[in-house]
Amino acid sequence: MADFEFDDPKGFSSFTMGIRSSQPVQPAAVLYRRLEGKENAILEFETEKEVFLTLGAHDIAAHCHYYDNTCRIEAFYQGRTLVAEDLFIPDNLRQIANQLFKFHQLMPTGLPRQLFFEMVHDKWGRIAKRVLEQETEAFPANEREMCRELRAIYSSDTIEKVRRCLPDDELVFCHNDTYHGNIMKLDSGEIKLLDFEFSCMNNKTYDFANLFAETVMQHQQPEYPYFRIGEAQFGDRELGILIDFYLDNVDFESPKSRTAEFEKLLYQTKIMMMMSDYKYAMAALPLAVNPIQKIRFIPYAYQRFNRFLAAYERLTNIQ
Repeated sequence: MADFEFDDPKGFSSFTMGIRSSQPVQPAAVLYRRLEGKENAILEFETEKEVFLTLGAHDIAAHCHYYDNTCRIEAFYQGRTLVAEDLFIPDNLRQIANQLFKFHQLMPTGLPRQLFFEMVHDKWGRIAKRVLEQETEAFPANEREMCRELRAIYSSDTIEKVRRCLPDDELVFCHNDTYHGNIMKLDSGEIKLLDFEFSCMNNKTYDFANLFAETVMQHQQPEYPYFRIGEAQFGDRELGILIDFYLDNVDFESPKSRTAEFEKLLYQTKIMMMMSDYKYAMAALPLAVNPIQKIRFIPYAYQRFNRFLAAYERLTNIQ
């Protein structure tokens, strides 16, 4: 053990840790990711493994040194994960767009044809129901009241609202968790995507929308729950830059056809913004009883879900 240094573990829904050797060996460092006990896994084990190995073969995911049903050991990226401010730098958006375009062209073996949000409803909704109906004694009184309101999140009415928000367009293989903390900038300046546990079929504009999803998160607030989901710090300009870079990878018959595709994707992306609030609310509930972070997950889910409902009402009023 004295020959190794261990980074502090990280992760919202999984446990990851950098391990570095103090001896002159290759590789000098690896990333350890724990896989066992993932009740909230979206994909079955073999499918998730195939997804990661496929992405590695196309130089999107890190090289895999070892993989079994308890852990995965990956090549260690030397660099830093992005912060929200990095999403306003055009070169970063260009590289992210190019990575997403490569991603969306793939189709790993055995990938379920079910839509990502339907899988979220089926798999996380079942866990959320247990937490919110059977395990509320683990939470303080004010959060138990939130739990009662949150029970609507796994209802048939909510999943119908979700379906009505989705674009009527082709489904492709998507990352589905493209917020800035899941993107790394290497010391070389190269951008790399991380964390592919949610990767399955979806509309590609969700990957554009979710990129900016956590720019609304405001930490270190003076009062309970010590964070706030604030107003968006981005707009059509940032979304448009990303989509324009993405479309640079496509051959169009004419400038007019490119403009039409741009406008369609921008419109769909703006609608899909609300889906991040739904997803993150659902993702928080399976973690609420035994949190791996200090954040209060019930207030987090409560704020996210209410943002989704408010955005849905605005959308239906416009339509």
